[in-house]
Amino acid sequence: MDKVQHFEIPADDIIRARKFYEGTFGWKTMDWPMPTGLYVGLHTGPTDEKNMWKEPGFINGGMFGRNPQLPITGPTVAVTVDDLDATLKKVKAAGGAVVMEKKKIADMGLYAYIKDTEGNVIGVWQDLKNPKKERT
Repeated sequence: MDKVQHFEIPADDIIRARKFYEGTFGWKTMDWPMPTGLYVGLHTGPTDEKNMWKEPGFINGGMFGRNPQLPITGPTVAVTVDDLDATLKKVKAAGGAVVMEKKKIADMGLYAYIKDTEGNVIGVWQDLKNPKKERT
């Protein structure tokens, strides 16, 4: 069974949104510069020096500047899969669509956005650093 591992929140003003989530929920943030712009990691629970979870029961997320070239208009989740290419084929076979083709994110993983049969956009992630046997 593939698991929800991550969430993403688009923001019109990242600085304002960062202050909101830090102040409201006490989340910690971390900047990750990306080719598409600043991506802010949102840590919703305790993490170690490598930004890995210290305890079970929560997921971390990220925030980025709203971009008309991305299919994300509101918060979304990301599901971790073992084989992104196989999953994208399953999405199409089940009546969904790939709305952002697979991209490599640094040396961490492969990422795509899909749209389900109800119009919801979901991220799909294949981890390159921590294969399934290390995640379970």
